[in-house]
Amino acid sequence: MTTKKTTTKKPVFDFKTIKTIEDAFTKCGYDSTKLPEVLGIPEKFRKQLIDCFLLMIVFEAINDGWEPDFSNHNQGKYYPWPWVSSSGFGFSHSHYGYGHALTFVGSRLCTDTREKALYILDQFPDLWKSWLLNVTTK
Repeated sequence: MTTKKTTTKKPVFDFKTIKTIEDAFTKCGYDSTKLPEVLGIPEKFRKQLIDCFLLMIVFEAINDGWEPDFSNHNQGKYYPWPWVSSSGFGFSHSHYGYGHALTFVGSRLCTDTREKALYILDQFPDLWKSWLLNVTTK
């Protein structure tokens, strides 16, 4: 007699449900009131480090368990990268990279799809601007 295995499919996660930093913390099971203490470096650099931490939380939430395998050159990795011009901060594309050493952002800040990368740029523009340019938008 053969028994049939039942498998339960993981429900498809809609990454667009991550609309705020708080949503990202909640999805990952982290406490949003506990930010890292950044000591021992000049004050002017501290906010950028915390912003990078916040972006890592956003990526973890939106990636929903996906982690890049940097030994696999066939795996697509999408790095969101805004255009910064004299007229402002733009979001015209994401960078797709494989098999080369060039990187624009921290390796943790990548996704498995272009759509996710662009969503993060569009959904969190003030965080990107603060992190990349050390400019706070009011």
